[in-house]
Amino acid sequence: MVPPGKVLDFIDGVTLRQDTPEEYVRQEILKSLVREYGYDKADIRVEFPIKFGSRRVRVDIVVFPPGLRASEQTQSAAWLIIECKNAKVKPSMKKDGVEQMLSYMAACPNVEVGMWTNGEDMASFAFEVDASGKRVEVEIPDIPHSGDTTEAGTPRFDQLRPAASDSLLFAFRRAHSYIAGNQGMQKPEAFWELLKLIFCKIQDERDSASPQFYATPKERQNMTGLMRCASRIGKLFEAVTKQYPQIFKASEQIELEPKVLAYIVTQLQMFSLLESDVDVKGKAYEEIVGSNLRGDRGEFFTPRNVCNMMVDMLDPGDKDLILDPACGTGGFLIAAMNHVLASVKQQVRESGRSKQLQDETLRDRKKYFLENNLVGLDFNPNLVRATKMNMVMNNDGSGGLFQANSLDNPTKWTEDLRQRDLIGSVDVILTNPPFGSKIPIDDPTILEQFDLGHHWEYDDEHDVWMKTTKTSSRPPEILFIERCIQFLKPGTGRAAVVLPDGILGSPGLGFVRQWILTYATVLASVDLHPDTFQPGTSVQTSVLVLQRKTERQVREEIAAGRINDYDIFMAICDHIGHDKRGNAIFMRDDQGFEIVQETKDAVTTAVDGDGEEKTHLAKERVVDDNTQQIAEEFRAWLRTL
Repeated sequence: MVPPGKVLDFIDGVTLRQDTPEEYVRQEILKSLVREYGYDKADIRVEFPIKFGSRRVRVDIVVFPPGLRASEQTQSAAWLIIECKNAKVKPSMKKDGVEQMLSYMAACPNVEVGMWTNGEDMASFAFEVDASGKRVEVEIPDIPHSGDTTEAGTPRFDQLRPAASDSLLFAFRRAHSYIAGNQGMQKPEAFWELLKLIFCKIQDERDSASPQFYATPKERQNMTGLMRCASRIGKLFEAVTKQYPQIFKASEQIELEPKVLAYIVTQLQMFSLLESDVDVKGKAYEEIVGSNLRGDRGEFFTPRNVCNMMVDMLDPGDKDLILDPACGTGGFLIAAMNHVLASVKQQVRESGRSKQLQDETLRDRKKYFLENNLVGLDFNPNLVRATKMNMVMNNDGSGGLFQANSLDNPTKWTEDLRQRDLIGSVDVILTNPPFGSKIPIDDPTILEQFDLGHHWEYDDEHDVWMKTTKTSSRPPEILFIERCIQFLKPGTGRAAVVLPDGILGSPGLGFVRQWILTYATVLASVDLHPDTFQPGTSVQTSVLVLQRKTERQVREEIAAGRINDYDIFMAICDHIGHDKRGNAIFMRDDQGFEIVQETKDAVTTAVDGDGEEKTHLAKERVVDDNTQQIAEEFRAWLRTL
């Protein structure tokens, strides 16, 4: 158990440390050393004391050569040292900056490599012996993987490592902040430049015979080297614009100065983005997108755990046409895509086919699904572009993304979107539509398409709402409900929609509830925690799961003057996994101590290009989140019907 204000050390799984911003950085680096770089926990010491001049100091992290006994892990045997600071400490500071780490390196006669980081900035150095026999430090792009040398030349593909935990998030933050701070760009413009380079990195991993996405320390020291690096990356981006014309214009260029470009390349070059876990990539990407593209149109991106809950509740397959008519950054589409592809993989692997036939079947089913059955619409062209990038980074499926106003008359959509023939043909909808009275829809040509776009009056005598011929301004979420039902296949189409609680309880919106009950069966209502969308907004929301009725059902119930009774699954999501500031919340026991459990992390490794998975055991705090439990209970409840 972990008492309040403490965090369990990742290396020994026993020591309790103060839960501070600096400690968070250190624990993330320790996870990376083991999970990404392949170092053994037995060779890593935390807060290791060294003699420094006339006093003793504690170095944050020391890595020793493999195989040494604890008694042999001495200052003279240390091989790699790492100093971790909180984000407020800058690398240029005299007391706690890079100079401190270099002086600690110099105090350890056999240390070859050192790294300094505050989570946002990172610097790595190696000692070389100059002509006079003196040890001098040289900057290197990254610390070496376990078993590699410290050579600062060009990387090999078999040296690239999948990102684990928050390391990719840190790298994206560093790169984004560096562009904004050194190029004189506003953060949104810096964001688009970073995305161009992420695409170049993916292009390099997919198509290059040997890595082209790199910058050596020597190249960063002179203009000739910087221009050589810029030329390599420019050729990669040229290939990117040809491969993804729906994302980049042919005339687009990378707008970064060579020095800034080279720095960003060094921050990303040692990762394998293609091999990295989809959740690791998704978390890093969505944070950087959310902080730059969140608009003023009621866009609050859905947390990943809520996306996963809604996808698991509807459990789509690869034969289902899946749609998000307000796709934002694509959180629902990527969650659905990963759910479907994992399910297909399991089905095929258990089918008894030969390995070759399995691979062919998997490839064909995946290709068809991504090209035909995954569709997203959004009104914001920048969000559509960012979502296409997110999809490419996570398996693709970007061809099904369209910039369109979902509430427009479908005849106004582009020709390629109209050809999708979405009205009445969608199997599964997952969406969190923009909502709020500050962005009302008042265009009569849009309102007149919808029953809910009209003015309704309450008939007290018969206890029903009656639609009038007049249209009435509406917040978008009300119209999205009706449009979602229009999209669904009659009788079988299902939708999971995030809605503000006012729709479910406000007396003045009784006509909306009456319309929903008339045209859809309510399968589930999940009351979400008040902090679900914090720190973005405190609006209270629920997830409504609906199934469209057939026209015959609707006619028969209207004729009978009553809606047939049925059971509805209801749940309260009272543990969402984070607080109102967005900080993670962990489960505690009756004494208030945080609960830890041993977890198995299967981390894909790209070493030697074998793509095998290594399993790491670690004691981790358990996030206080019951979204997955709700999804499981709902699926079990459905089986009883």
